[in-house]
Amino acid sequence: MTMDSSTKTKRLFVNALTFGRVPFVFLFMLLAILHAYRPAQWWMAVAATGALIIAALTDLYDGMLARKWNVASKFGALADPLMDKVFYLVVFPTLLWLLGRMPDEKIHALVMLVFTVLYILRDQWVTFLRSVGAMYNADCRANWMGKFRTAATFPSACVIYVYASLQPWFLPQGLVLAIECGLIIINVWSMVVYTKQYLPYVRESVK
Repeated sequence: MTMDSSTKTKRLFVNALTFGRVPFVFLFMLLAILHAYRPAQWWMAVAATGALIIAALTDLYDGMLARKWNVASKFGALADPLMDKVFYLVVFPTLLWLLGRMPDEKIHALVMLVFTVLYILRDQWVTFLRSVGAMYNADCRANWMGKFRTAATFPSACVIYVYASLQPWFLPQGLVLAIECGLIIINVWSMVVYTKQYLPYVRESVK
């Protein structure tokens, strides 16, 4: 059954939102680096934060609109986690670099390094699990834990950047470290949940 023009337009718009995450995360990286070398240009940090917020909002609204308009697709289900990976691969190393340049943030930068490595490893592991599941026609859409992880991570990335770039009084180091440690726990928990979900397919594939 062919889609009418209205449905096609809605699906194109949702997919554009999904892929729209990419230019905004790279704009964030550019502005964040420029501000690091020109800290007096405070507007760069504000603009970088804005780009990061917009990138986060695209993740919120693409899925919401896809469900509301009934235009969810397998393509979108695959594209959305890919764009999330682009977000993580660009934003987290940028935050790590910023913290590493700060004289009083050496331990903090080490926590951010562990955080970044675990996030990247988790995504690669889940991609492997989904690939195995796809061989058995498993439902490879993000589960509740994956959605919770994303929902917690995107705004937290904005908070960490505001701390690293502007160091406002209302964001003490201890609070930001607690947020990062909480995200590490959520990330590991997500790995466990996905592993349990796909373990039957992994066992079947190795027989």
